[in-house]
Amino acid sequence: MKIGIVGAAGRMGRMLLAAVATEDGAHVAGGTEAAGHPDMGRDLGELVGSDAIGVALTSDARALFAACDAIIDFTVPAATAAHAQLAADTGTVLVIGTTGLDAAQQGVIAAAGQKAALVQAANYSVGVNLVLGLVEQAARILPDAYDIEVLEMHHHHKVDAPSGTALALGEAAAAGRGVTLGDVADKVRDGITGARKRGDIGFATLRGGDVVGDHTVMFAGTGERIEITHKAASREIFAAGAVRAAIWAGTQKPGLYSMKDVLGF
Repeated sequence: MKIGIVGAAGRMGRMLLAAVATEDGAHVAGGTEAAGHPDMGRDLGELVGSDAIGVALTSDARALFAACDAIIDFTVPAATAAHAQLAADTGTVLVIGTTGLDAAQQGVIAAAGQKAALVQAANYSVGVNLVLGLVEQAARILPDAYDIEVLEMHHHHKVDAPSGTALALGEAAAAGRGVTLGDVADKVRDGITGARKRGDIGFATLRGGDVVGDHTVMFAGTGERIEITHKAASREIFAAGAVRAAIWAGTQKPGLYSMKDVLGF
């Protein structure tokens, strides 16, 4: 499979390049960055500290989509929405790891899924997707007397909060309780807030250092507390999962899929 990476010179982009290069049955077919990027024109192999592969970093996303079987996108919401439209235009598989999209951008992605196979997930770690299932099951079993709090910490470069994974965990908890997360989410606490509202799902966000991603969902009851935690030590787990999703989606009909579909959960 010919796989391209948008945002190829970023931290996650370079990790994705390395993951594709080590995957049997796949190879790096191209990579893009915004025009004017200091690495423009560099060989993609050299970007990750390996031998040259004869493929240079460019700024032409449309040409990349036309030349590849699949594209992996861990960029920013506006760019991802544009890439989804390119996927629809070219019928190219698109794997989306970008978080923080608004309703309009999500609508573009949903529409693109009518014409191409798209996989979208807040987190491509197999472990995180297992945790999502456990959280939903725990929320279904435990009564709403157990308060649910989602705690996440990431490196100081992360621009969105709560993280996409934290929101996905909140969605899983809400699904377990049969409610809509938007109706029960409590994302900001400051000053005199009053007592915690029963049934709310709270979020706490920490930022600092080089933390790849820590997530804990707490079910706090009277006399006991249950915690389900996942800690990522390397972005390699996300890159490996995204490549796995790209290869899987290459055999699927047009549609908008999740990592649960990829893993067969």
